[in-house]
Amino acid sequence: MTGKRRASTNVTIIDIAREAGVSKSTVSLVLKGSTLVADETRDRVSRAMSKLGYVYNRGAANLRGAQSSIVGMVINDLSNPFFAELAIGIERVLRTSGYIPFIANTAESVVRQAEVVRSMREHGASGIILSPALDTDGREINSLLDLGMPIILAIRRVPGARASLVASDNMAGAARVTQHLISLGHRRIAFLGGMGAMAVRKDRIAGFTQALEEVGLRADPALMLESMPTKDGAFTAMSALLSRPDWPTAVVCFNDVVAIGVMQALSRKGLLPGRDMAITGFDDTTEARQVSPPLTTVSVDAGDLGERAAQMLLRQIAAGNQTTETYIGEARLVVRESCCPPPRERKVS
Repeated sequence: MTGKRRASTNVTIIDIAREAGVSKSTVSLVLKGSTLVADETRDRVSRAMSKLGYVYNRGAANLRGAQSSIVGMVINDLSNPFFAELAIGIERVLRTSGYIPFIANTAESVVRQAEVVRSMREHGASGIILSPALDTDGREINSLLDLGMPIILAIRRVPGARASLVASDNMAGAARVTQHLISLGHRRIAFLGGMGAMAVRKDRIAGFTQALEEVGLRADPALMLESMPTKDGAFTAMSALLSRPDWPTAVVCFNDVVAIGVMQALSRKGLLPGRDMAITGFDDTTEARQVSPPLTTVSVDAGDLGERAAQMLLRQIAAGNQTTETYIGEARLVVRESCCPPPRERKVS
């Protein structure tokens, strides 16, 4: 069969049987997970299902046509407090709407993400809120939309994806925090964290670069370091930066988790954030307020973004369409004690 895949709701067991060259009873046994089917036959049926865009709706099979009350929440990193707060915001809306959240943590794995999305579709999820894992392909998102699955992207946009989006104003937030460092007298400023392919990082780099250029400065490529957006990744990257002879006087970090990893690397060297080097974050998680010294950061209301993503998805489910919407939340500068002027410009008492 050639041409565009048909939506799974139009593909029957008979279609799969014909494509795979087996009987419809064999297809039924495969769908039920029967051990009576040979592995080669099972693989042939599975390939036919994938080719035709068929997904077995376990929810429909088990409930015999009852409308699904499940909404999927697929989150890239629940160990990050920001994404945990996002999930809480989503759940706040869903628990009053009659929908049950089905949550999964992908740990930044696109393979795991594909598995859980497929499982949610099999269980008849009415829609999915997806905070995409690294390297998510926009074509994969569009394939789900083509099959009639409402999808809301949360926090991370995916280039080429047609799905609705709820995110923060990354460019403006990064520009504001960089402008704050410039106002303190910093001229040698690093940007650390996030991976180069991440759309969010690109947006924050753009804000960072814009703020520098507004005062006649240029971003130094040698001071723009990638790392996984984790404490461990940031600790390793910052430790490498501190092994160089010419340090920056300030670091704009991809997010609060990265900033805390950077602060730990400074402490390992006997250096104090807010005295020996200015450090900033992005997100304003609870941990950012609790670390010592408290972190200057960009405040993003993760809970509110989660609520808006849930409301957007429920509107699309109710309307039965996939009208593309975008909501960009405010990103405010919050000044705390992790910033200081460049050491050479501070008065020594």
